[in-house]
Amino acid sequence: MAEVEPHEGEQDLEKKIEETRQRFNNELLQDSTEKYDPRDVERLQTDDSLVEGYLTWRIYNVDDALKMIDESLHWRKEYGVNDINESTIPRWMFETGAVYLHGYDKEGNKLFWFKVKLHVKDSKTVIDKKKYVAFWLERYAKKEPGMPLTVVFDMTDSGLSNVDMEFVKYIINCFKVYYPKFLSKMIIVDMPWILNAAWKIVKSWLGPEAISKLRFASKSEVQTYIGPEYLPPHMGGTDSFKYSYPPLPDDDFQTPICDNGPIVSDDDRESKEGDLDVKDALESSFTSDVVVKPKKGWMW
Repeated sequence: MAEVEPHEGEQDLEKKIEETRQRFNNELLQDSTEKYDPRDVERLQTDDSLVEGYLTWRIYNVDDALKMIDESLHWRKEYGVNDINESTIPRWMFETGAVYLHGYDKEGNKLFWFKVKLHVKDSKTVIDKKKYVAFWLERYAKKEPGMPLTVVFDMTDSGLSNVDMEFVKYIINCFKVYYPKFLSKMIIVDMPWILNAAWKIVKSWLGPEAISKLRFASKSEVQTYIGPEYLPPHMGGTDSFKYSYPPLPDDDFQTPICDNGPIVSDDDRESKEGDLDVKDALESSFTSDVVVKPKKGWMW
């Protein structure tokens, strides 16, 4: 039987991937051996999906993809992303519950929550906070390689004191440059009118690749994207999840997924409900308005 020839589009993609690697080696790697982590370079040379991610995000323009790869790999080396783990992040950051992974949207994408009201400007801890965001993204990339995230900015009860434009720009760069093809959509929930001007600036940073993924929603409209079972009560949902640390929440990533989140058997559902009853009893002191306050505030 004759071998089936690769589709023309697949052949073109393979050529683009090979061209990107060759140009990376010739134009970037030779003079920048100290600029990149060797582990990232090795992955770029062996993981076709990684190179494809950069190419796709840059609409298959190799020049633009190379710029993105250079910036991304330099950032990973500068922040030591490959070596970030739970023990390298200050404990109080985990305790605040300002950032965490939990639940799924209606398309089955994992939800990455940012509780904006828990973020307070503090330039002294900005590097640690950036590493903390990278910790969650890197953790998810290893747990669910190739699966996109839906970012939820919960802006309930937030105001100007919770907003820091430099940090917002960093978060955008995480999805625009450092983790290509990671972003499914970005949902901004219950944004105060006083922040309209700030978000006009934010939208200008997103660029055409990400601007189409931006969604503004009221508490009632957010159920268009996320079912009530994964929304907190203050958004009209029924999710009884209450963040606490330790341990890290939602460590049981579940696949396969369906149109409305992970597939759960009846036995698993009953077990989960029982665990939630125990969790609620143990954590009755935790509410959406009472959180462990860090000595240093989060910066947004």
